[in-house]
Amino acid sequence: MTAYLRPRSLEEAIAIRATRDVAVIAGGTDIYPAHTARRAWGEPTHKDVLDITAIPGLRAIEETAAGWRIGCLVTWSALATAALPPLFDGLKRAAHEVGGRQVQNRATLVGNLCTASPAGDGIPNLLALDAQVEIAGPQGQRIVPLTAFLTGYRATALHAEEIVTALHVPNLAGARSHFEKLGARRYLVISIAMAAGVVATDAAGRIATARLALGACSAVAQRLPALEAALQGVALAEAAQVPQAPHLAGLSPIDDVRASAAYRREAALTLLRDLLRGLA
Repeated sequence: MTAYLRPRSLEEAIAIRATRDVAVIAGGTDIYPAHTARRAWGEPTHKDVLDITAIPGLRAIEETAAGWRIGCLVTWSALATAALPPLFDGLKRAAHEVGGRQVQNRATLVGNLCTASPAGDGIPNLLALDAQVEIAGPQGQRIVPLTAFLTGYRATALHAEEIVTALHVPNLAGARSHFEKLGARRYLVISIAMAAGVVATDAAGRIATARLALGACSAVAQRLPALEAALQGVALAEAAQVPQAPHLAGLSPIDDVRASAAYRREAALTLLRDLLRGLA
């Protein structure tokens, strides 16, 4: 029989995580459908459940000296309605497209990250935001850059005895962000391709900082350093002309039921251009 564990403190949760093979849940919007699918294919077993929703202090979005801290229990709905600067506009846009309202009210940003799906809507935005991952374990706390946290298809650097407790987003003065997603329909759909971006401009309207990321076009969502470098010093109003096919050379899209690899490459290029027009 599956055990259900709901600790009241982070220390208790870490102690359980260190001694038992458990599935950590917050919103449960990914783990329960996955379990149902496995049962349908004749696999009735399920790990013991570690429900962290009773742990205090994990639901807040807090401004810090360096930026913002987003607790691991913050839902997409909470993010969408939070008073945040234009730096978060892209992530908020994604918040309105992650499933239906019921899912948005339960699902968490950190849960979306920890599943490490290439099609996770939050991940390209968090990459563009240069986010870091706060992790707690028996040895204490550590902070890991998001680029190092994502290690492969549905794989992360999280150790078996650890729990992700928050995300940290650094401030970037005067920056704004945007998000573009392509699916087979407008809402309630898995992405065919996604583009997220953050830009900051100088007094003349030229790009001083650009961070761009693509999702659903590789085993892991990726930043685009060559394109970011090419955008340096370009007038934001003209930036949509910059992205070209060679800037996507590092991608490895696949053929699947949603789209061919070739289509994904073309779609990604169009999304990047649309993204930059949106930012302008």
